[in-house]
Amino acid sequence: MRKLHNRAMRIPSLIVAVTLFISFTTSPQNAMCADRITGQAFATRSEVFATHGMACTSHPLATQVALDVLKKGGTAVDAAIAANATLGLMEPVSNGIGGDLFAIIWDPKTQKLHAYNGSGRSPKALTLEEFKRLGIKSIPSKGVLPVSVPGCVDGWFALHERFGKLPMQEVLAPAINYADEGFPVTELIAFYWERSIRSLGDQPGFLDTYTVDGKRAPKKGELFKNPKLAATLRQIATGGRAAYYEGNIARTMDGFMKRVGGYLRYEDLAAHHGNWVDPVSTNYRGYDVWEIPPNGQGIAALQMLNILEGYDIKSMGWNSADYVHLFTEAKKLAFEDRARYYADMEFSKVPVAQLISKPYAAERRKLIQMDRAARRYEPGEVLEKLGEGDTIYMTVADSSGCMVSLIQSNYRGNGSGLCPDGLGFCLQNRGEMFTFEEGHPNQYAPGKRPFHTIIPGFITKDGQPYISFGVMGGAMQPQGHVQIVINLVDFGLNLQEAGDCPRMQHYGSSEPTGEKMTNGGELALETGFAWEVISELQRRGHKVISDLGGFGGYQAIMRNNETGVYAGASESRKDGCAMGY
Repeated sequence: MRKLHNRAMRIPSLIVAVTLFISFTTSPQNAMCADRITGQAFATRSEVFATHGMACTSHPLATQVALDVLKKGGTAVDAAIAANATLGLMEPVSNGIGGDLFAIIWDPKTQKLHAYNGSGRSPKALTLEEFKRLGIKSIPSKGVLPVSVPGCVDGWFALHERFGKLPMQEVLAPAINYADEGFPVTELIAFYWERSIRSLGDQPGFLDTYTVDGKRAPKKGELFKNPKLAATLRQIATGGRAAYYEGNIARTMDGFMKRVGGYLRYEDLAAHHGNWVDPVSTNYRGYDVWEIPPNGQGIAALQMLNILEGYDIKSMGWNSADYVHLFTEAKKLAFEDRARYYADMEFSKVPVAQLISKPYAAERRKLIQMDRAARRYEPGEVLEKLGEGDTIYMTVADSSGCMVSLIQSNYRGNGSGLCPDGLGFCLQNRGEMFTFEEGHPNQYAPGKRPFHTIIPGFITKDGQPYISFGVMGGAMQPQGHVQIVINLVDFGLNLQEAGDCPRMQHYGSSEPTGEKMTNGGELALETGFAWEVISELQRRGHKVISDLGGFGGYQAIMRNNETGVYAGASESRKDGCAMGY
Protein backbone atom coordinates (compact mmCIF):
# COMPACT_ATOMS: atom_id res chain seq x y z
CA MET A 1 0.00 0.00 0.00
CA ARG A 2 1.11 3.55 -0.60
CA LYS A 3 -0.94 5.71 1.74
CA LEU A 4 -2.56 8.83 0.29
CA HIS A 5 -1.53 11.03 3.17
CA ASN A 6 2.06 10.00 3.87
CA ARG A 7 3.66 12.91 2.05
CA ALA A 8 1.20 15.37 3.54
CA MET A 9 2.14 14.13 7.00
CA ARG A 10 5.90 14.39 6.46
CA ILE A 11 7.69 17.30 8.08
CA PRO A 12 9.88 19.35 5.70
CA SER A 13 13.56 19.32 6.53
CA LEU A 14 13.81 23.10 6.84
CA ILE A 15 11.49 23.14 9.85
CA VAL A 16 12.44 19.79 11.27
CA ALA A 17 15.37 20.59 13.57
CA VAL A 18 13.41 20.90 16.80
CA THR A 19 11.05 18.09 15.85
CA LEU A 20 13.91 15.75 15.05
CA PHE A 21 15.52 16.50 18.39
CA ILE A 22 12.29 15.71 20.24
CA SER A 23 11.43 12.68 18.09
CA PHE A 24 14.82 11.03 17.77
CA THR A 25 16.75 11.75 20.95
CA THR A 26 14.83 8.97 22.65
CA SER A 27 17.05 5.92 22.51
CA PRO A 28 15.62 2.62 21.18
CA GLN A 29 15.73 1.20 24.70
CA ASN A 30 13.50 4.02 26.00
CA ALA A 31 11.19 4.42 23.00
CA MET A 32 8.33 2.55 24.69
CA CYS A 33 6.55 3.87 27.78
CA ALA A 34 6.05 0.43 29.31
CA ASP A 35 8.89 -1.45 30.98
CA ARG A 36 9.56 -5.00 29.79
CA ILE A 37 11.19 -7.64 31.94
CA THR A 38 12.42 -9.79 29.04
CA GLY A 39 13.69 -9.11 25.55
CA GLN A 40 14.25 -5.75 23.90
CA ALA A 41 12.65 -2.77 25.64
CA PHE A 42 11.12 -1.47 22.40
CA ALA A 43 9.13 -4.68 21.81
CA THR A 44 5.39 -4.14 22.20
CA ARG A 45 4.65 -7.72 23.19
CA SER A 46 6.08 -11.23 23.23
CA GLU A 47 5.90 -13.67 20.37
CA VAL A 48 2.86 -15.96 20.28
CA PHE A 49 3.50 -19.72 20.30
CA ALA A 50 1.24 -22.60 19.24
CA THR A 51 1.45 -26.07 17.71
CA HIS A 52 -1.80 -26.72 15.81
CA GLY A 53 -2.14 -23.50 13.86
CA MET A 54 -1.22 -19.83 13.73
CA ALA A 55 -2.80 -16.77 12.10
CA CYS A 56 -1.44 -13.23 11.96
CA THR A 57 -3.54 -10.47 10.36
CA SER A 58 -4.11 -6.74 10.67
CA HIS A 59 -7.52 -7.18 12.37
CA PRO A 60 -8.24 -9.26 15.51
CA LEU A 61 -11.59 -10.51 14.20
CA ALA A 62 -10.00 -11.66 10.94
CA THR A 63 -7.34 -13.50 12.92
CA GLN A 64 -10.08 -15.23 14.91
CA VAL A 65 -11.91 -16.14 11.70
CA ALA A 66 -8.75 -17.83 10.40
CA LEU A 67 -8.37 -19.81 13.62
CA ASP A 68 -12.03 -20.86 13.55
CA VAL A 69 -11.58 -22.22 10.03
CA LEU A 70 -8.45 -24.12 11.08
CA LYS A 71 -10.29 -25.63 14.05
CA LYS A 72 -13.05 -26.83 11.71
CA GLY A 73 -10.50 -28.84 9.77
CA GLY A 74 -9.71 -26.26 7.13
CA THR A 75 -6.25 -25.85 5.65
CA ALA A 76 -4.04 -22.81 6.00
CA VAL A 77 -5.27 -21.74 2.56
CA ASP A 78 -8.93 -22.08 3.59
CA ALA A 79 -8.19 -19.97 6.66
CA ALA A 80 -6.27 -17.38 4.65
CA ILE A 81 -9.12 -16.95 2.17
CA ALA A 82 -11.65 -16.64 5.00
CA ALA A 83 -9.51 -14.04 6.75
CA ASN A 84 -8.89 -12.13 3.52
CA ALA A 85 -12.63 -11.97 2.79
CA THR A 86 -13.19 -10.70 6.33
CA LEU A 87 -10.47 -8.08 5.97
CA GLY A 88 -12.02 -6.90 2.69
CA LEU A 89 -15.15 -6.13 4.68
CA MET A 90 -13.56 -4.76 7.85
CA GLU A 91 -10.54 -2.96 6.37
CA PRO A 92 -11.88 -1.67 3.02
CA VAL A 93 -9.33 1.18 3.13
CA SER A 94 -6.68 -1.42 2.37
CA ASN A 95 -8.10 -4.35 0.43
CA GLY A 96 -11.15 -6.07 -1.00
CA ILE A 97 -12.50 -8.09 -3.89
CA GLY A 98 -12.00 -5.16 -6.25
CA GLY A 99 -8.21 -5.54 -5.86
CA ASP A 100 -5.36 -7.94 -6.63
CA LEU A 101 -3.70 -10.78 -4.73
CA PHE A 102 -0.27 -12.45 -4.53
CA ALA A 103 0.65 -15.48 -2.42
CA ILE A 104 3.52 -17.84 -1.62
CA ILE A 105 2.59 -21.23 -0.12
CA TRP A 106 4.81 -23.84 1.47
CA ASP A 107 3.31 -27.23 0.63
CA PRO A 108 4.46 -29.99 3.03
CA LYS A 109 3.39 -32.67 0.53
CA THR A 110 5.63 -31.53 -2.30
CA GLN A 111 8.19 -30.00 0.08
CA LYS A 112 8.43 -26.86 -2.04
CA LEU A 113 7.15 -23.32 -2.39
CA HIS A 114 4.38 -22.41 -4.84
CA ALA A 115 3.66 -18.81 -5.85
CA TYR A 116 0.59 -17.20 -7.38
CA ASN A 117 0.46 -13.92 -9.27
CA GLY A 118 -3.16 -12.81 -9.08
CA SER A 119 -2.78 -9.36 -10.61
CA GLY A 120 -5.20 -8.10 -13.24
CA ARG A 121 -4.67 -6.46 -16.61
CA SER A 122 -5.60 -3.12 -18.10
CA PRO A 123 -8.86 -2.81 -20.08
CA LYS A 124 -8.62 -3.72 -23.76
CA ALA A 125 -10.74 -0.69 -24.72
CA LEU A 126 -8.39 1.81 -23.08
CA THR A 127 -5.56 2.56 -25.50
CA LEU A 128 -2.67 5.02 -25.63
CA GLU A 129 -4.54 6.80 -28.38
CA GLU A 130 -7.51 7.26 -26.04
CA PHE A 131 -5.25 8.77 -23.37
CA LYS A 132 -3.86 11.17 -25.97
CA ARG A 133 -7.37 12.10 -27.10
CA LEU A 134 -8.26 12.92 -23.49
CA GLY A 135 -5.08 14.96 -23.03
CA ILE A 136 -3.91 12.76 -20.14
CA LYS A 137 -0.19 13.13 -19.34
CA SER A 138 -0.13 10.68 -16.40
CA ILE A 139 -2.73 8.26 -15.09
CA PRO A 140 -4.67 9.73 -12.13
CA SER A 141 -5.15 7.97 -8.81
CA LYS A 142 -8.96 7.89 -8.84
CA GLY A 143 -11.85 7.62 -11.24
CA VAL A 144 -12.21 5.41 -14.31
CA LEU A 145 -8.72 5.64 -15.86
CA PRO A 146 -6.61 3.71 -13.30
CA VAL A 147 -9.03 0.76 -13.00
CA SER A 148 -7.63 -2.65 -13.94
CA VAL A 149 -9.23 -6.10 -13.74
CA PRO A 150 -9.53 -7.26 -10.09
CA GLY A 151 -7.61 -10.50 -9.55
CA CYS A 152 -8.48 -11.28 -5.93
CA VAL A 153 -11.42 -13.63 -6.40
CA ASP A 154 -9.64 -15.59 -9.12
CA GLY A 155 -6.72 -15.91 -6.71
CA TRP A 156 -8.96 -17.30 -3.97
CA PHE A 157 -10.27 -20.06 -6.21
CA ALA A 158 -6.89 -20.90 -7.72
CA LEU A 159 -5.39 -21.30 -4.24
CA HIS A 160 -8.43 -23.19 -3.00
CA GLU A 161 -8.47 -25.62 -5.93
CA ARG A 162 -4.91 -26.68 -5.21
CA PHE A 163 -4.65 -26.39 -1.42
CA GLY A 164 -8.17 -25.97 -0.02
CA LYS A 165 -10.35 -28.51 1.73
CA LEU A 166 -13.56 -26.94 3.08
CA PRO A 167 -16.29 -25.85 0.63
CA MET A 168 -16.15 -22.17 -0.29
CA GLN A 169 -19.60 -21.61 1.22
CA GLU A 170 -18.12 -22.50 4.59
CA VAL A 171 -14.92 -20.53 3.98
CA LEU A 172 -16.77 -17.32 3.11
CA ALA A 173 -19.53 -17.72 5.71
CA PRO A 174 -17.79 -15.69 8.47
CA ALA A 175 -17.31 -12.66 6.23
CA ILE A 176 -20.89 -12.91 5.01
CA ASN A 177 -22.23 -13.10 8.56
CA TYR A 178 -20.19 -10.10 9.70
CA ALA A 179 -21.31 -8.13 6.63
CA ASP A 180 -24.97 -8.81 7.47
CA GLU A 181 -24.76 -8.42 11.25
CA GLY A 182 -22.15 -5.67 11.43
CA PHE A 183 -18.72 -5.37 13.01
CA PRO A 184 -17.11 -2.74 15.26
CA VAL A 185 -14.60 -0.56 13.42
CA THR A 186 -11.10 -0.48 14.91
CA GLU A 187 -9.08 2.64 15.66
CA LEU A 188 -6.55 2.91 12.85
CA ILE A 189 -9.01 1.72 10.20
CA ALA A 190 -11.48 4.40 11.35
CA PHE A 191 -8.71 6.98 10.98
CA TYR A 192 -8.03 6.11 7.35
CA TRP A 193 -11.69 5.46 6.53
CA GLU A 194 -12.59 9.04 7.45
CA ARG A 195 -9.85 10.37 5.18
CA SER A 196 -11.01 8.20 2.29
CA ILE A 197 -14.45 9.78 2.55
CA ARG A 198 -12.84 13.18 2.11
CA SER A 199 -10.73 12.20 -0.88
CA LEU A 200 -13.08 9.79 -2.70
CA GLY A 201 -16.54 11.00 -1.73
CA ASP A 202 -17.04 12.45 -5.21
CA GLN A 203 -16.70 9.07 -6.92
CA PRO A 204 -19.81 7.18 -8.12
CA GLY A 205 -21.23 4.82 -5.50
CA PHE A 206 -18.61 5.55 -2.84
CA LEU A 207 -20.67 7.38 -0.24
CA ASP A 208 -23.55 4.97 -0.72
CA THR A 209 -21.21 2.03 -0.01
CA TYR A 210 -18.89 3.29 2.72
CA THR A 211 -20.77 5.80 4.86
CA VAL A 212 -23.12 5.40 7.80
CA ASP A 213 -25.67 7.99 6.66
CA GLY A 214 -24.54 8.95 3.18
CA LYS A 215 -22.14 11.53 4.61
CA ARG A 216 -19.71 10.25 7.24
CA ALA A 217 -17.43 7.31 7.93
CA PRO A 218 -18.06 5.00 10.89
CA LYS A 219 -16.27 6.00 14.07
CA LYS A 220 -13.99 3.88 16.23
CA GLY A 221 -16.06 1.20 17.96
CA GLU A 222 -19.15 1.90 15.86
CA LEU A 223 -20.94 -1.02 14.16
CA PHE A 224 -20.87 -1.01 10.38
CA LYS A 225 -22.86 -3.29 8.09
CA ASN A 226 -22.39 -3.97 4.39
CA PRO A 227 -25.35 -6.12 3.24
CA LYS A 228 -24.47 -5.41 -0.39
CA LEU A 229 -21.09 -7.06 0.02
CA ALA A 230 -22.76 -9.94 1.87
CA ALA A 231 -24.98 -10.55 -1.16
CA THR A 232 -21.99 -10.40 -3.50
CA LEU A 233 -20.01 -12.87 -1.40
CA ARG A 234 -23.01 -15.24 -1.35
CA GLN A 235 -23.02 -15.25 -5.14
CA ILE A 236 -19.30 -16.03 -5.16
CA ALA A 237 -19.67 -18.74 -2.50
CA THR A 238 -22.34 -20.58 -4.48
CA GLY A 239 -21.41 -19.69 -8.06
CA GLY A 240 -17.63 -19.84 -7.80
CA ARG A 241 -15.23 -17.57 -9.64
CA ALA A 242 -17.55 -17.68 -12.67
CA ALA A 243 -20.15 -15.70 -10.71
CA TYR A 244 -17.62 -12.88 -10.40
CA TYR A 245 -15.95 -12.95 -13.81
CA GLU A 246 -18.72 -14.26 -16.05
CA GLY A 247 -22.01 -13.96 -14.16
CA ASN A 248 -24.21 -11.24 -12.69
CA ILE A 249 -21.36 -9.56 -10.81
CA ALA A 250 -19.38 -9.14 -14.04
CA ARG A 251 -22.43 -7.84 -15.87
CA THR A 252 -23.12 -5.35 -13.09
CA MET A 253 -19.54 -4.06 -13.24
CA ASP A 254 -19.77 -3.80 -17.02
CA GLY A 255 -23.00 -1.82 -16.91
CA PHE A 256 -21.70 0.47 -14.16
CA MET A 257 -18.48 1.26 -16.01
CA LYS A 258 -20.38 2.06 -19.20
CA ARG A 259 -22.68 4.40 -17.26
CA VAL A 260 -19.84 6.33 -15.58
CA GLY A 261 -17.67 6.54 -18.70
CA GLY A 262 -15.22 3.81 -17.75
CA TYR A 263 -13.37 1.31 -19.91
CA LEU A 264 -13.44 -1.97 -17.98
CA ARG A 265 -15.76 -4.39 -19.79
CA TYR A 266 -17.36 -7.78 -19.30
CA GLU A 267 -14.92 -9.21 -21.85
CA ASP A 268 -11.93 -8.06 -19.74
CA LEU A 269 -13.35 -9.81 -16.69
CA ALA A 270 -14.26 -13.00 -18.54
CA ALA A 271 -10.76 -13.24 -20.05
CA HIS A 272 -8.92 -12.78 -16.74
CA HIS A 273 -6.63 -15.45 -15.33
CA GLY A 274 -3.89 -15.35 -12.73
CA ASN A 275 -0.73 -17.42 -12.96
CA TRP A 276 1.17 -19.97 -10.89
CA VAL A 277 4.80 -18.87 -11.10
CA ASP A 278 8.13 -20.06 -9.75
CA PRO A 279 9.32 -17.88 -6.87
CA VAL A 280 12.91 -16.65 -7.02
CA SER A 281 15.43 -16.37 -4.21
CA THR A 282 18.82 -15.28 -3.01
CA ASN A 283 20.81 -16.72 -0.14
CA TYR A 284 21.59 -14.24 2.61
CA ARG A 285 24.13 -15.60 5.11
CA GLY A 286 22.70 -19.13 4.90
CA TYR A 287 19.02 -18.21 4.66
CA ASP A 288 17.12 -18.41 1.36
CA VAL A 289 14.82 -15.39 0.96
CA TRP A 290 12.03 -15.88 -1.59
CA GLU A 291 10.00 -13.40 -3.63
CA ILE A 292 7.67 -13.44 -6.64
CA PRO A 293 9.26 -12.19 -9.90
CA PRO A 294 7.93 -9.09 -11.74
CA ASN A 295 5.50 -7.50 -12.52
CA GLY A 296 5.94 -7.06 -8.75
CA GLN A 297 8.81 -5.39 -6.91
CA GLY A 298 9.85 -8.35 -4.75
CA ILE A 299 13.25 -8.86 -6.37
CA ALA A 300 14.25 -5.37 -5.19
CA ALA A 301 14.54 -6.88 -1.70
CA LEU A 302 16.80 -9.62 -3.08
CA GLN A 303 18.97 -7.07 -4.86
CA MET A 304 19.34 -5.04 -1.67
CA LEU A 305 20.25 -8.11 0.38
CA ASN A 306 22.87 -9.15 -2.17
CA ILE A 307 24.50 -5.72 -1.98
CA LEU A 308 24.40 -5.59 1.83
CA GLU A 309 25.76 -9.12 2.24
CA GLY A 310 29.15 -7.75 1.25
CA TYR A 311 29.41 -5.80 4.50
CA ASP A 312 29.79 -6.86 8.12
CA ILE A 313 26.43 -5.44 9.17
CA LYS A 314 26.47 -7.11 12.58
CA SER A 315 29.70 -5.42 13.65
CA MET A 316 28.39 -2.02 12.60
CA GLY A 317 25.73 -2.23 15.27
CA TRP A 318 21.97 -2.12 15.26
CA ASN A 319 20.62 1.12 13.70
CA SER A 320 24.10 2.64 13.52
CA ALA A 321 24.93 5.43 11.08
CA ASP A 322 27.04 3.07 8.93
CA TYR A 323 24.23 0.51 8.69
CA VAL A 324 21.53 3.07 7.92
CA HIS A 325 23.77 4.71 5.32
CA LEU A 326 24.53 1.41 3.57
CA PHE A 327 20.90 0.34 3.67
CA THR A 328 19.83 3.61 2.06
CA GLU A 329 22.45 3.44 -0.68
CA ALA A 330 21.61 -0.20 -1.44
CA LYS A 331 17.97 0.79 -1.71
CA LYS A 332 18.78 3.60 -4.13
CA LEU A 333 20.75 1.22 -6.34
CA ALA A 334 18.07 -1.48 -6.38
CA PHE A 335 15.26 0.98 -6.99
CA GLU A 336 16.96 2.45 -10.06
CA ASP A 337 16.82 -1.04 -11.57
CA ARG A 338 13.25 -1.37 -10.30
CA ALA A 339 12.30 1.80 -12.17
CA ARG A 340 14.07 0.75 -15.36
CA TYR A 341 13.40 -2.98 -15.72
CA TYR A 342 10.49 -4.29 -13.62
CA ALA A 343 7.32 -4.86 -15.66
CA ASP A 344 4.83 -7.45 -16.91
CA MET A 345 7.01 -10.30 -18.12
CA GLU A 346 4.44 -11.26 -20.74
CA PHE A 347 5.29 -7.97 -22.47
CA SER A 348 8.94 -7.40 -21.54
CA LYS A 349 11.97 -9.62 -21.03
CA VAL A 350 13.00 -8.73 -17.48
CA PRO A 351 16.59 -9.88 -16.70
CA VAL A 352 15.65 -11.37 -13.34
CA ALA A 353 18.52 -13.87 -13.11
CA GLN A 354 21.15 -11.20 -13.65
CA LEU A 355 19.51 -8.59 -11.43
CA ILE A 356 19.46 -10.96 -8.42
CA SER A 357 22.89 -12.49 -9.05
CA LYS A 358 25.83 -12.10 -6.67
CA PRO A 359 28.30 -10.88 -9.36
CA TYR A 360 25.87 -8.14 -10.41
CA ALA A 361 25.50 -7.06 -6.76
CA ALA A 362 29.28 -6.95 -6.40
CA GLU A 363 29.55 -4.55 -9.33
CA ARG A 364 26.76 -2.31 -8.02
CA ARG A 365 28.30 -2.33 -4.53
CA LYS A 366 31.42 -0.61 -5.88
CA LEU A 367 29.39 2.56 -6.46
CA ILE A 368 28.69 3.10 -2.76
CA GLN A 369 30.83 5.60 -0.84
CA MET A 370 30.80 5.22 2.92
CA ASP A 371 31.28 8.91 3.65
CA ARG A 372 28.77 10.41 1.25
CA ALA A 373 25.16 9.89 0.24
CA ALA A 374 24.70 9.64 -3.51
CA ARG A 375 22.54 12.30 -5.14
CA ARG A 376 21.51 9.78 -7.77
CA TYR A 377 22.53 6.51 -9.41
CA GLU A 378 22.00 5.20 -12.91
CA PRO A 379 20.35 1.79 -13.41
CA GLY A 380 22.76 -1.08 -13.94
CA GLU A 381 23.83 -2.29 -17.35
CA VAL A 382 22.28 -5.67 -18.08
CA LEU A 383 23.57 -8.23 -20.53
CA GLU A 384 20.19 -9.51 -21.65
CA LYS A 385 18.39 -7.62 -24.39
CA LEU A 386 15.12 -6.08 -23.23
CA GLY A 387 11.86 -6.19 -25.15
CA GLU A 388 9.70 -3.39 -25.87
CA GLY A 389 -0.29 1.39 -3.00
CA ASP A 390 -3.51 0.46 0.59
CA THR A 391 -2.68 -3.15 1.38
CA ILE A 392 -3.13 -5.95 3.89
CA TYR A 393 -0.57 -8.62 4.59
CA MET A 394 -1.44 -11.80 6.45
CA THR A 395 0.03 -15.21 7.08
CA VAL A 396 -1.52 -18.49 8.25
CA ALA A 397 -0.06 -21.90 9.10
CA ASP A 398 -1.79 -25.20 9.87
CA SER A 399 -0.98 -28.43 11.69
CA SER A 400 0.22 -30.17 8.52
CA GLY A 401 3.02 -27.64 8.09
CA CYS A 402 1.37 -25.70 5.28
CA MET A 403 2.25 -22.00 5.51
CA VAL A 404 0.62 -19.21 3.50
CA SER A 405 2.16 -15.79 2.87
CA LEU A 406 -0.59 -13.65 1.32
CA ILE A 407 -0.89 -10.00 0.38
CA GLN A 408 -3.92 -8.27 -1.08
CA SER A 409 -4.66 -4.68 -2.01
CA ASN A 410 -6.77 -1.99 -3.66
CA TYR A 411 -3.49 -0.09 -4.20
CA ARG A 412 -4.21 3.36 -2.72
CA GLY A 413 -6.79 3.59 0.06
CA ASN A 414 -10.14 2.35 -1.27
CA GLY A 415 -8.63 2.18 -4.75
CA SER A 416 -10.23 4.21 -7.52
CA GLY A 417 -13.23 5.10 -5.35
CA LEU A 418 -15.59 3.60 -7.93
CA CYS A 419 -18.15 1.31 -6.30
CA PRO A 420 -20.24 -0.67 -8.83
CA ASP A 421 -23.99 -0.54 -8.26
CA GLY A 422 -25.11 -2.58 -5.28
CA LEU A 423 -22.01 -4.80 -5.01
CA GLY A 424 -20.55 -3.38 -1.78
CA PHE A 425 -16.91 -2.93 -2.84
CA CYS A 426 -14.67 -0.53 -4.74
CA LEU A 427 -12.49 -1.14 -7.77
CA GLN A 428 -8.71 -0.83 -7.51
CA ASN A 429 -6.60 1.91 -9.11
CA ARG A 430 -3.51 -0.18 -9.87
CA GLY A 431 -3.35 1.15 -13.43
CA GLU A 432 -1.93 4.37 -12.02
CA MET A 433 1.45 2.61 -11.94
CA PHE A 434 1.85 2.54 -15.73
CA THR A 435 4.04 5.07 -17.52
CA PHE A 436 3.57 6.73 -20.90
CA GLU A 437 7.34 6.82 -21.50
CA GLU A 438 7.98 5.52 -25.00
CA GLY A 439 9.80 2.18 -25.03
CA HIS A 440 9.75 1.72 -21.26
CA PRO A 441 9.00 -1.88 -20.17
CA ASN A 442 6.16 -0.54 -17.99
CA GLN A 443 4.65 1.61 -20.75
CA TYR A 444 0.87 1.42 -20.82
CA ALA A 445 -0.72 -1.09 -23.17
CA PRO A 446 -4.21 -2.64 -23.24
CA GLY A 447 -4.41 -6.06 -21.63
CA LYS A 448 -1.15 -5.55 -19.72
CA ARG A 449 -0.37 -5.95 -16.02
CA PRO A 450 0.96 -2.77 -14.43
CA PHE A 451 4.03 -2.64 -12.21
CA HIS A 452 2.93 -3.92 -8.80
CA THR A 453 4.07 -2.99 -5.30
CA ILE A 454 2.49 -5.76 -3.19
CA ILE A 455 4.86 -8.62 -2.36
CA PRO A 456 4.59 -11.60 -0.01
CA GLY A 457 7.85 -12.91 1.42
CA PHE A 458 9.16 -16.27 2.61
CA ILE A 459 12.40 -17.58 4.13
CA THR A 460 13.62 -21.16 4.02
CA LYS A 461 16.62 -22.70 5.78
CA ASP A 462 18.33 -25.85 4.50
CA GLY A 463 15.40 -26.51 2.19
CA GLN A 464 12.79 -26.36 4.96
CA PRO A 465 10.20 -23.69 5.75
CA TYR A 466 11.37 -21.10 8.24
CA ILE A 467 9.41 -17.84 8.12
CA SER A 468 6.42 -16.57 6.13
CA PHE A 469 6.36 -12.79 6.39
CA GLY A 470 5.50 -9.52 4.76
CA VAL A 471 5.56 -5.77 5.31
CA MET A 472 2.75 -3.89 3.58
CA GLY A 473 3.14 -0.32 2.40
CA GLY A 474 3.99 0.66 -1.21
CA ALA A 475 7.70 1.23 -1.76
CA MET A 476 8.24 0.43 1.92
CA GLN A 477 7.63 -3.25 1.21
CA PRO A 478 11.02 -4.38 -0.16
CA GLN A 479 12.73 -1.99 2.25
CA GLY A 480 10.72 -3.58 5.07
CA HIS A 481 11.54 -7.12 3.90
CA VAL A 482 15.25 -6.32 4.00
CA GLN A 483 15.04 -4.76 7.46
CA ILE A 484 13.18 -7.77 8.85
CA VAL A 485 15.75 -10.21 7.42
CA ILE A 486 18.68 -8.18 8.75
CA ASN A 487 17.03 -7.75 12.17
CA LEU A 488 16.63 -11.51 12.42
CA VAL A 489 19.86 -12.72 10.83
CA ASP A 490 22.43 -10.04 11.61
CA PHE A 491 21.13 -8.56 14.84
CA GLY A 492 19.56 -11.68 16.36
CA LEU A 493 16.18 -10.13 17.22
CA ASN A 494 13.23 -12.43 17.76
CA LEU A 495 10.23 -12.51 15.42
CA GLN A 496 8.23 -9.82 17.26
CA GLU A 497 11.23 -7.61 17.97
CA ALA A 498 12.23 -7.74 14.29
CA GLY A 499 8.95 -6.01 13.47
CA ASP A 500 8.81 -3.64 16.45
CA CYS A 501 12.34 -2.36 15.85
CA PRO A 502 12.32 1.29 14.68
CA ARG A 503 12.26 1.41 10.88
CA MET A 504 13.58 3.57 8.10
CA GLN A 505 12.28 4.33 4.64
CA HIS A 506 13.98 6.16 1.81
CA TYR A 507 11.71 8.23 -0.42
CA GLY A 508 12.43 9.76 -3.79
CA SER A 509 14.05 7.05 -5.91
CA SER A 510 13.20 6.83 -9.58
CA GLU A 511 9.83 5.19 -10.18
CA PRO A 512 8.44 2.81 -12.85
CA THR A 513 5.98 5.63 -13.68
CA GLY A 514 8.85 7.72 -15.07
CA GLU A 515 9.63 9.92 -12.06
CA LYS A 516 13.38 10.37 -11.55
CA MET A 517 15.37 10.61 -8.33
CA THR A 518 16.85 14.04 -7.71
CA ASN A 519 19.11 15.35 -4.94
CA GLY A 520 19.33 12.01 -3.16
CA GLY A 521 15.71 11.83 -1.99
CA GLU A 522 14.67 11.85 1.66
CA LEU A 523 15.42 9.41 4.49
CA ALA A 524 12.55 8.99 6.96
CA LEU A 525 13.44 7.56 10.36
CA GLU A 526 11.07 6.33 13.00
CA THR A 527 11.39 7.41 16.63
CA GLY A 528 14.16 5.44 18.31
CA PHE A 529 17.23 6.41 16.31
CA ALA A 530 19.86 8.14 18.42
CA TRP A 531 20.50 11.82 17.79
CA GLU A 532 24.20 11.24 17.09
CA VAL A 533 23.16 8.82 14.33
CA ILE A 534 20.85 11.44 12.80
CA SER A 535 23.60 14.03 12.95
CA GLU A 536 26.15 11.75 11.27
CA LEU A 537 23.71 10.82 8.51
CA GLN A 538 23.06 14.49 7.84
CA ARG A 539 26.82 15.12 7.72
CA ARG A 540 27.10 12.46 5.00
CA GLY A 541 24.48 14.28 2.96
CA HIS A 542 21.26 12.45 3.80
CA LYS A 543 18.14 14.60 4.00
CA VAL A 544 16.66 13.16 7.20
CA ILE A 545 12.96 13.71 7.87
CA SER A 546 10.30 12.64 10.33
CA ASP A 547 7.34 10.64 9.05
CA LEU A 548 4.02 9.52 10.46
CA GLY A 549 2.34 6.36 9.25
CA GLY A 550 4.76 5.54 6.46
CA PHE A 551 6.59 2.52 7.84
CA GLY A 552 4.28 -0.28 6.76
CA GLY A 553 2.60 -3.18 8.52
CA TYR A 554 4.25 -6.50 9.38
CA GLN A 555 3.02 -10.02 10.15
CA ALA A 556 5.12 -13.18 10.39
CA ILE A 557 5.07 -16.85 11.34
CA MET A 558 8.20 -18.86 12.15
CA ARG A 559 8.27 -22.66 12.20
CA ASN A 560 10.52 -24.80 14.37
CA ASN A 561 10.92 -27.84 12.14
CA GLU A 562 12.23 -30.02 14.96
CA THR A 563 9.31 -29.48 17.36
CA GLY A 564 6.57 -28.30 15.00
CA VAL A 565 6.00 -25.21 17.16
CA TYR A 566 4.96 -22.01 15.44
CA ALA A 567 5.90 -18.52 16.61
CA GLY A 568 3.68 -15.66 15.50
CA ALA A 569 4.25 -11.90 15.39
CA SER A 570 1.97 -9.01 14.51
CA GLU A 571 2.46 -5.38 13.64
CA SER A 572 2.26 -2.93 16.54
CA ARG A 573 1.61 -0.12 14.05
CA LYS A 574 -1.69 -1.71 12.97
CA ASP A 575 -4.85 -2.93 14.70
CA GLY A 576 -4.20 -6.66 14.33
CA CYS A 577 -2.79 -9.54 16.30
CA ALA A 578 -1.17 -12.96 16.12
CA MET A 579 -3.09 -15.91 17.59
CA GLY A 580 -2.62 -19.65 17.63
CA TYR A 581 -4.04 -22.79 19.18
